[in-house]
Amino acid sequence: MKSTLKLSLMLAALSLFSCAEAPVRSNLSTRPLPPSAFDAELSNYNYPRDVSFFEFQSQGQPLRMAYELAEPARPNGRTVLLLHGKNFTAAYWENTIQALLDRGFRVVAPDQIGFGKSSKPAAYQFTFQALSANTQALLASLKIEKVSIVGHSMGGMLATRFALQYPTAVEKLVLVNPIGLEDWQRSVPYRTVEETYQAELKATPASIREYQRVNYFGGEWKESYAPLVEVASGFTRHPDYPRVAWNSALTADMIFTQPVLYDFPRLALPTLLIIGQRDRTAIGRAYADPAAAKLLGNYPKLGRAAARAIKKSQLVELPGLGHLPQVEDFPKFRAALLKFL
Repeated sequence: MKSTLKLSLMLAALSLFSCAEAPVRSNLSTRPLPPSAFDAELSNYNYPRDVSFFEFQSQGQPLRMAYELAEPARPNGRTVLLLHGKNFTAAYWENTIQALLDRGFRVVAPDQIGFGKSSKPAAYQFTFQALSANTQALLASLKIEKVSIVGHSMGGMLATRFALQYPTAVEKLVLVNPIGLEDWQRSVPYRTVEETYQAELKATPASIREYQRVNYFGGEWKESYAPLVEVASGFTRHPDYPRVAWNSALTADMIFTQPVLYDFPRLALPTLLIIGQRDRTAIGRAYADPAAAKLLGNYPKLGRAAARAIKKSQLVELPGLGHLPQVEDFPKFRAALLKFL
């Protein structure tokens, strides 16, 4: 009787685990994949620099965090940590990495868990605190005690949380068109992870490009922007995409439900806000009331409000530039960044 009960419990547990995995399983195809189809770990996509992996345990499972570590020829003794946005990877920091190396900075550019070449877990409690802890563990493994942080888009939210969580480890903070300068929950209806996942599954290379054209580049598109959509587009072409989409849905929920702007007054370190004035990025705008949607993503206004809230802040406004000033006009971005650092 006891053995029968034990077997029943084991089968029930396996059944529950199977249900939890269901959203992120994919039906493997036997058809040849195009060269631009990328698996969940981007194993056939090369970054500009060598990629290393930090292996660690988090939330009861083994994970791997991919990162680029760049050493300057003439070190100045300081390190810069680069934190990517939600729709990007460490690879898009290449020009910034080189500019920092030229000034003697050591540079660390990780892919956060759920992004790029890093692990895409089926079950993970994504919080900015957890991602900060993972990143701090990476720095500790490299014996790096202090950094200046540059965070773009979602990376700006993570950089803010990291600076608050590990204040003695951060010298300076740079926020580049960070999202999270407003609380979308006030005007955007909440969508469940499952709803967001289903929407992510419908993404195509064309829809990804159109989203960036409209939201990031003010309706304009140049071929020089094409590398920015290469990874996201390649994910959609591979049978692993449901796993990528699931992680994207989980991190979207994190971004929507975990605002950082209310903690801006707690930031006590020198902070630079670099704000492309044409940016109108706003999470969930499509689901907001039309009148409210028009007010979202006003980066000129949001940037100034953030600068007032952060005590030791400087604000650099870049007219005519959108969500990625480091791509649209790198010389202007570089000048502002290096002057501050």
